[in-house]
Amino acid sequence: MLAGAALVGAAPAGAASGAGRIASGVAYRQFDLPAAKGTVHVHLLTVDLADPHVRVDLLSPGAVAARSRVSTMADAAGAVAGVNGDFFNINETQHPGVEVTGASVGPAIAHGRVLKSAVPTAQRFGPSLPPGTATTDVFGVGVDRRARLDRLTLAGTVRTPHATLALRGLNQYALAQGSVGAYTAAWGSASRKRATCGSDTDRAAGCSTDTYEVRIRGGRVVATSATPGSGAIAAGTTVLLGREAGADRLRALTKGERVTVRERMVASASRIPYRFAVGGYPVLRDGEPLAGLDGTTAAVRTAVGYANGGRRMLLLALDGAVAYRSGLTIAEVAGEMRQLGAADAFSLDGGGSTTMVARTAGTQTVSVLNHPTDSPERAVANGIGIFWKP
Repeated sequence: MLAGAALVGAAPAGAASGAGRIASGVAYRQFDLPAAKGTVHVHLLTVDLADPHVRVDLLSPGAVAARSRVSTMADAAGAVAGVNGDFFNINETQHPGVEVTGASVGPAIAHGRVLKSAVPTAQRFGPSLPPGTATTDVFGVGVDRRARLDRLTLAGTVRTPHATLALRGLNQYALAQGSVGAYTAAWGSASRKRATCGSDTDRAAGCSTDTYEVRIRGGRVVATSATPGSGAIAAGTTVLLGREAGADRLRALTKGERVTVRERMVASASRIPYRFAVGGYPVLRDGEPLAGLDGTTAAVRTAVGYANGGRRMLLLALDGAVAYRSGLTIAEVAGEMRQLGAADAFSLDGGGSTTMVARTAGTQTVSVLNHPTDSPERAVANGIGIFWKP
């Protein structure tokens, strides 16, 4: 186990450094890095995915439409270390009165179970995406215990007595115009109204006034509503929400009619099922930075990458202490991940969300390793957890 002083006692000043082992297969170190806007302080976890004692999974607050601190999620799940995850629905200044769901932008898989699919690209929160990337991009670890970058797209249908409809969303805070989305118990209790706001080209566009909901239980319609609802969804129940043309299709349904909802996530790069996946966007592929990466805007960042054919995972979080807050550009993040040996790398949420945690020697709870720019620690949509069992 890593000495507590190396984790939290060493203030990130000057050439401060610390290194050690959190558990077999999980190592930590910290170091200073010169950058264009000033020196930054890096916290790095290295994870050996070939170690049979180690596994990686999603840290979750317990619902898609919820937020929690990385430290809280890690302790609740029994993780020995972790970082924050995907970008998320953090505010709704464009839609006064609409509840902020806290849901993440991209797909999410935990324990091999799909929790959600990606929102339309125009509806994402976060910095502009690099050319050629999309909200469907994920970093994941398969059941083969190898990390990889991929793209996960929802493929689903809603079969009714009248027609077979395309399912265009699963537990998303935003739906495409004219579409139908499904919400399950995994969504949580937040209002579903936000899913009907914005457009396919503008997140700030108004909320649709043409909506319809259908509640399905036991394969049959049990309730309908002209407006998006809220409150917990019971296990075994699916709520279908439509906007515009999607709402018209759902209005054809009446109580008692049989409806079958099927959904699955289709991977573009691998046929290996994922045990875990989280959204963000790629910055490094096959050892080369993506074209068009931002080399101007610097910020505190979180990133994840892998080496050795996906057998070694690297988790990077910058320190948010005032002396180091100048940060890195996305282009610099890609370059540093390459220097650290990553073949592929992926940007996660940054700024006030950047948080790295790990257990110190002799404790059963994690400590925050970096200095987050938010105080207290920001509640986030999800994270990457490192687990160790003897």
